Amino acid sequence: MSRSAETAAGGAQTVHRALDVMEAVASAGRGMSIAEIAALLQLPAPTVHRLCRALVERGYMRQLGDRRYTLGMRLMPLGNAANQLTGVDATAVLADLVAETGETANLAVLAGHQAEYVAQVPSGYTMRMFTEVGRRVDLHSTGVGKVLLSRLPRPTVEAIMRRPLVARTPHTITNATALEAELERIREAGFALDEQEQEIGVRCVAAPVGDELPWMALSISGPLPRMSDELVQRAIPLLHSGARRLAESLLASKTDS
Repeated sequence: MSRSAETAAGGAQTVHRALDVMEAVASAGRGMSIAEIAALLQLPAPTVHRLCRALVERGYMRQLGDRRYTLGMRLMPLGNAANQLTGVDATAVLADLVAETGETANLAVLAGHQAEYVAQVPSGYTMRMFTEVGRRVDLHSTGVGKVLLSRLPRPTVEAIMRRPLVARTPHTITNATALEAELERIREAGFALDEQEQEIGVRCVAAPVGDELPWMALSISGPLPRMSDELVQRAIPLLHSGARRLAESLLASKTDS
């Protein structure tokens, strides 16, 4: 490897580690010490200390009086800017899906080897599904995740399936051969089902958001008794219609900018 390639690889690793630090603190929901972050990420404490100092200097993290670290205010405008990319358009599409199906509508994006929920409009029912925006879930055990997984390049899919496929429920697909067959079905059908694979009692149907946005998926989720086969079949064309509408809006916004 050339010196320039080594430098680039080292720089990428530093970026990944800095992001890992921020995600660890965000997941904890509280201030964390250097020792706690280092233990969680399995990194040397001096490395974590250097990363935290750099992030504090840039405002992405801040140090509390007890020497613990938490997220910094510099992230707020970035979050607002990111939300503006999908916020208004996504909310309108999701709201229409809820109005037409009665169940909770979600928008998720690919986040590394997981899916992250970035927008949601909840059902009007008292008993309803609620997924915190920002929550990350496995690709193999969720409707949105399987849609995203089905659209990844084969080498990436194979790399993910070489990892342990954790059983979130007794219904989770944990066999690589069975998962590949499921992904092929999803590619042909244009939608994915979560049959209590992430959470017992919850059923979900998901669809991709356009060929130009392979990293994004829409879904409808609800309690198993209400998510009947009839509702699922009715939801599929609605998801496809909403996906086209969202894709057109996002791509138009990108062109205008």
